[in-house]
Amino acid sequence: MVDDHALFRNGLKILLNSEPTMAVIDEASNGKEFLEKLEAKLPDVVLMDINMPVMDGIEATQLATLKYPDIKVIALSMFGEEDYYYKMINAGVKGFLLKNSEINEVIEAVHQVLQGGSFFSQELLYNVIKNFHPHKEIESELTSLSKRELEVLAEICKGLSNQEIADTLFISKRTVDKHRANLLSKTNSKNTANLIMYAIKNKLIAV
Repeated sequence: MVDDHALFRNGLKILLNSEPTMAVIDEASNGKEFLEKLEAKLPDVVLMDINMPVMDGIEATQLATLKYPDIKVIALSMFGEEDYYYKMINAGVKGFLLKNSEINEVIEAVHQVLQGGSFFSQELLYNVIKNFHPHKEIESELTSLSKRELEVLAEICKGLSNQEIADTLFISKRTVDKHRANLLSKTNSKNTANLIMYAIKNKLIAV
């Protein structure tokens, strides 16, 4: 657990240590301290704050993933830090949690990331969708998605259901179902949160 606020670390540590399947094996107050501690012990999952003194979470995640490619990092975020999402995803994080998340959501995030998936806090996901702005121009050669699939993805990012997407794009719901299935397959996504992560990482949407 990496965060510069000791009170926050201690509170979360108590809650996580009370779970039978989890244990906080170490903690750090900044990215530099975290990297030093990695030399002695490699955790299954890291909860990483973004803004910290000495070394922030972006640089710490970049350096950690370079040396330990399989390390799994979940960013601890606050509202208003959307500008950092591109950088954190590019650095290698597997998920985002709001710092005021319920403990059940933290546990779910850890389990999903540990199993090889990604996780996006529901409140953050809603906030991304609410502030969604599609990029006006998308270089199609940068992605394997078709023009129609990109259109469907844009509507998914707005939080629309398959039927609502069908009505918006003037196509059948069955066609939307197929496009959604193709999107999940092509992006190796398990759910809408994963699709949003893909869209952010590839700069298909602006947050």
